[in-house]
Amino acid sequence: MLANKTLLLLPGDGIGPEVMAQARRVLNWLQKTNRASFEISEDLVGGAAIDVHGVPVTEATMVRALAADAILFGSVGGPKWDSVPFDIRPEAALLRLRKDLGVFANLRPAKVFDALVDSSSLKPELVRGLDIMIVRECIGGIYFGEPRGVETLPDGQQRGINTEVYTTSEIERVGRVAFDLARKRGKRVASVEKSNVMESGLLWRQVMTALRNAEYPDVELSHVLADNCAMQLVRTPKQFDVIVTSNLFGDILSDLASMLTGSLGMLPSATLGAPDSLGHRHALYEPIHGSAPDIAGKGLANPLAQMLSFAMLLRYSFGMDEDALLIERACTNVLASGLRTADVMAPGCARVGTHVMGEAVVRELDKLAA
Repeated sequence: MLANKTLLLLPGDGIGPEVMAQARRVLNWLQKTNRASFEISEDLVGGAAIDVHGVPVTEATMVRALAADAILFGSVGGPKWDSVPFDIRPEAALLRLRKDLGVFANLRPAKVFDALVDSSSLKPELVRGLDIMIVRECIGGIYFGEPRGVETLPDGQQRGINTEVYTTSEIERVGRVAFDLARKRGKRVASVEKSNVMESGLLWRQVMTALRNAEYPDVELSHVLADNCAMQLVRTPKQFDVIVTSNLFGDILSDLASMLTGSLGMLPSATLGAPDSLGHRHALYEPIHGSAPDIAGKGLANPLAQMLSFAMLLRYSFGMDEDALLIERACTNVLASGLRTADVMAPGCARVGTHVMGEAVVRELDKLAA
């Protein structure tokens, strides 16, 4: 049993609290069965924090986040907060957490469950067995580069400015994460940029090539332009193993890849920092589906991505591979039994809501652990 591991839960907005409640059931199951012991705290973030504190994340929450061994995040945002100033929008909380925690490598698996092959928008033969890992650099690039902002020109027009900036060390550190993952998978990395029109992309390509040659000669490296990568993902997605790319392209391509699997509601993610001298690293885990305000509060949301994000937390932050695999297997078995939330509903299956899906996963965990 692991003891004294601190978890901070940040459910956030929209469907975040609903799906977090189901992940909490899995967490409670681990503790009840004496497989793990955690110190758990919960706090407000995003629009929920704006409503109470006037800011998307408080300084007190940041102190708790920096002290936690791992953070399980829900989702933020929604039309309720569309009129708040840009610098205190709900999404600013996630950007601040990533930046202050130094979590630079976002891992987004795009894996097709056998039971959901027919839910993909692509032909079954294109996605059956699909297992891609997208590694997105997430605290640099155009989302954080300077200068940025909106300025008024002498003629009265306004101009919006965002700057794509990367340094050698920023590219190398995310590249190492991708190469290390590839060594445990298919030993293939596709590095994605726009070196044909962007100097930052040219540097990205040069640095990735040098890194591979110097440290990872056993891993095959290919260079793919971002627009071509998008095309290839919907043409022959199984050609890819690990994809590594910048903040902006990773944001877009990982959402595209998610639809190959059938639903945004199925995909988890992990965002990791660099390990310290003792091997500890800050880490934040979240589903990639967003706050889905149109179904919030209706008990319709798919909780599996939040549960699978918790499985990633166990694997990458605590080395609990066996328990992570158990949760993943439970989710797989429940889908194979024919239970479906609305986003992955198929003919002949039984449609259930958020709570029942969570309940089914916990029951399956009982069976697997018996």
